[in-house]
Amino acid sequence: MQLPLFEPGEVRQAGFELSDLFEAYYSCRVNKRGTRNALAFEIDFETNLVTLWRELNQGSYRPGRSVAFIVDKPVKREIFAADFRDRVVHHLIINKLNPLFEAEFIYDSYACRVGRGTLFGVRRLQRFIRSCSENYTRDAYVLKLDISGFFMHINVEILFARLACFIQDRYGAADRALLIELCRVVLFNDVRDNCVIKGKRSDWDGLPAGKSLFGSPPGCGLPIGNLSSQVFANFYLNSFDHYVKAELGVRFYGRYVDDLVLVHPDRQYLASLIPVLRSYLAERLGLEIHPRKIYLQHHGKGVPYLGAVIKPGRVYVGKRTKGNFHAAITTHNAVVADHPPDQGERDAFLASMNSYLGFMKHYDTRRLRAAIVGKHVTGWWAYAHVNGGVEKFVLRRTPPLLPRVPICHP
Repeated sequence: MQLPLFEPGEVRQAGFELSDLFEAYYSCRVNKRGTRNALAFEIDFETNLVTLWRELNQGSYRPGRSVAFIVDKPVKREIFAADFRDRVVHHLIINKLNPLFEAEFIYDSYACRVGRGTLFGVRRLQRFIRSCSENYTRDAYVLKLDISGFFMHINVEILFARLACFIQDRYGAADRALLIELCRVVLFNDVRDNCVIKGKRSDWDGLPAGKSLFGSPPGCGLPIGNLSSQVFANFYLNSFDHYVKAELGVRFYGRYVDDLVLVHPDRQYLASLIPVLRSYLAERLGLEIHPRKIYLQHHGKGVPYLGAVIKPGRVYVGKRTKGNFHAAITTHNAVVADHPPDQGERDAFLASMNSYLGFMKHYDTRRLRAAIVGKHVTGWWAYAHVNGGVEKFVLRRTPPLLPRVPICHP
């Protein structure tokens, strides 16, 4: 059945194409189809998309309620999960702007970009050190900086002003005005209003005020958990990236979200950059360098970065990953010690173990993986085995539960 896209007598103005909404929807539902929000939307997704499309083009769209909760891994963090239809809108915006952002961002900006991530960032820093030290034959120093409560201190007025100018200059499609207005609606939507608290309010105990939107300064803060927040945060620091690379002339510089890293053969030069960078961030972006997270060391001491430790000629995983791996094994060992695991518990064991092994195999960890698995996994060997390279667990085939019936011949 063909959906009526327009009401009788309705005149269509230049705006978003309906196909844009469908594309955003299909990219949004990846890995989200099992959630209650997504299932409710998907029951009649075509009608829902047409309704949303009309709201966007008529300027009547307003974001819905978000769900706020706390996660503890890998670190304690506050998450605001947007309603599914709002996630579709976020994907619509980013689908339109990402090609322009990719042309604007420096090569060594790693977060939330296709083909870049923590592994890419670690490899790039390893290459920086090797190149700066001339293959580890000369001194090279590493400066790492972290921004205090980055997402919670992003000034929304500054971000929107820069984003609107960027879209005006770089985006040439007919829906440009609508896109700018939609960015304004999303950015200035206060997700704290009428949000649903998932869990207990005591879950927030121990979370620093600078890590929560409920404690952010007026006019500041982007919710962690939205695709638009991640990409817009990257855009917010883009001018800083170009300042470091072009104006300061730092050749070996990279950034993953708010983790900044610089490599140079002169330790004093790197130390002299700290007040310069601090001044730029404070005056232009309203951000502060975390005073207790300034790291300046010789590369030979080993550089912890993005969950890895980079040493001359080799890369290891960090203590947090090893600790989390041990904790996951302990949890699964408790299950199999209590009762024979059902299929769901076996699948959970497989997914958890292979997630850690898949991450660790990218680094120099073969002996470490073998030691952890061999010494700490207990009770599971009747149900699973690991390959010789300690890269992957595989479930064993279990014998049938029905008794064997003898075959009688006439």
